[in-house]
Amino acid sequence: MQSPRNIRVHREKRILELVWDTNDVSSLPFQAVRRDCHCAVCVDEFTGRRILDPSSVPEDIDLLDVSLTGNYALKFRWSDTHDSGLFTWDHLRKLAHRLEHEANA
Repeated sequence: MQSPRNIRVHREKRILELVWDTNDVSSLPFQAVRRDCHCAVCVDEFTGRRILDPSSVPEDIDLLDVSLTGNYALKFRWSDTHDSGLFTWDHLRKLAHRLEHEANA
Protein backbone atom coordinates (compact mmCIF):
# COMPACT_ATOMS: atom_id res chain seq x y z
CA MET A 1 0.00 0.00 0.00
CA GLN A 2 1.22 3.45 -0.91
CA SER A 3 2.05 5.75 1.98
CA PRO A 4 0.45 9.19 2.08
CA ARG A 5 2.40 12.09 0.61
CA ASN A 6 1.45 14.29 3.53
CA ILE A 7 -0.11 13.85 6.98
CA ARG A 8 -1.78 16.78 8.69
CA VAL A 9 -3.35 16.93 12.12
CA HIS A 10 -6.07 19.58 12.39
CA ARG A 11 -6.47 19.73 16.16
CA GLU A 12 -9.14 22.45 16.19
CA LYS A 13 -11.36 20.43 13.83
CA ARG A 14 -10.31 17.08 15.34
CA ILE A 15 -9.45 15.76 11.89
CA LEU A 16 -6.55 13.62 10.66
CA GLU A 17 -5.89 14.46 7.02
CA LEU A 18 -3.99 12.04 4.79
CA VAL A 19 -2.99 13.33 1.36
CA TRP A 20 -2.53 10.28 -0.84
CA ASP A 21 -2.36 12.14 -4.13
CA THR A 22 -3.31 15.52 -5.53
CA ASN A 23 -6.96 14.52 -5.92
CA ASP A 24 -7.10 11.92 -3.17
CA VAL A 25 -7.37 13.24 0.38
CA SER A 26 -8.83 11.40 3.37
CA SER A 27 -10.23 13.44 6.27
CA LEU A 28 -10.70 11.21 9.29
CA PRO A 29 -12.38 12.45 12.48
CA PHE A 30 -10.29 11.67 15.57
CA GLN A 31 -13.22 9.88 17.21
CA ALA A 32 -13.69 7.56 14.23
CA VAL A 33 -10.00 6.66 14.16
CA ARG A 34 -9.91 5.98 17.90
CA ARG A 35 -13.06 3.84 17.70
CA ASP A 36 -11.52 1.78 14.88
CA CYS A 37 -8.43 0.67 16.79
CA HIS A 38 -7.67 -3.02 16.26
CA CYS A 39 -5.10 -3.50 19.01
CA ALA A 40 -5.38 -6.29 21.59
CA VAL A 41 -6.78 -3.84 24.17
CA CYS A 42 -9.65 -2.94 21.82
CA VAL A 43 -10.25 -6.27 20.04
CA ASP A 44 -9.85 -9.76 21.53
CA GLU A 45 -6.86 -11.35 19.77
CA PHE A 46 -8.36 -14.83 19.77
CA THR A 47 -12.04 -14.28 19.04
CA GLY A 48 -11.92 -10.99 17.11
CA ARG A 49 -14.69 -9.68 19.40
CA ARG A 50 -14.59 -5.93 19.90
CA ILE A 51 -13.75 -5.11 23.53
CA LEU A 52 -13.83 -1.34 23.16
CA ASP A 53 -17.32 0.07 23.50
CA PRO A 54 -17.45 2.70 20.71
CA SER A 55 -19.81 4.85 22.78
CA SER A 56 -17.07 5.16 25.42
CA VAL A 57 -14.91 7.22 23.05
CA PRO A 58 -15.77 10.87 23.70
CA GLU A 59 -16.66 13.14 20.81
CA ASP A 60 -14.01 15.60 21.98
CA ILE A 61 -11.14 13.08 22.12
CA ASP A 62 -7.81 14.69 21.32
CA LEU A 63 -4.90 13.31 19.39
CA LEU A 64 -1.86 14.12 21.54
CA ASP A 65 0.87 12.59 19.40
CA VAL A 66 1.34 10.88 16.04
CA SER A 67 4.44 8.93 15.09
CA LEU A 68 5.47 7.02 12.01
CA THR A 69 6.10 3.31 12.50
CA GLY A 70 8.41 2.07 9.77
CA ASN A 71 7.04 3.11 6.40
CA TYR A 72 3.76 1.29 6.83
CA ALA A 73 1.78 2.66 9.79
CA LEU A 74 1.02 5.42 12.27
CA LYS A 75 0.92 5.14 16.03
CA PHE A 76 -1.31 7.51 18.00
CA ARG A 77 -1.40 8.69 21.60
CA TRP A 78 -4.90 9.79 22.59
CA SER A 79 -6.23 11.98 25.38
CA ASP A 80 -7.92 8.91 26.91
CA THR A 81 -4.34 7.55 27.49
CA HIS A 82 -4.69 4.87 24.80
CA ASP A 83 -1.54 4.39 22.72
CA SER A 84 -1.17 0.73 21.79
CA GLY A 85 -2.71 0.60 18.33
CA LEU A 86 -0.91 0.65 14.99
CA PHE A 87 -2.82 1.95 11.99
CA THR A 88 -1.42 0.71 8.70
CA TRP A 89 -1.95 2.70 5.50
CA ASP A 90 -4.35 -0.01 4.35
CA HIS A 91 -6.33 0.21 7.60
CA LEU A 92 -6.59 4.01 7.36
CA ARG A 93 -7.55 3.83 3.68
CA LYS A 94 -10.31 1.29 4.41
CA LEU A 95 -11.61 3.42 7.29
CA ALA A 96 -11.73 6.46 5.00
CA HIS A 97 -13.67 4.54 2.33
CA ARG A 98 -16.10 3.19 4.94
CA LEU A 99 -16.72 6.66 6.36
CA GLU A 100 -17.26 8.10 2.86
CA HIS A 101 -19.73 5.31 2.08
CA GLU A 102 -21.62 5.91 5.35
CA ALA A 103 -21.76 9.66 4.65
CA ASN A 104 -23.19 9.05 1.16
CA ALA A 105 -25.72 6.44 2.27
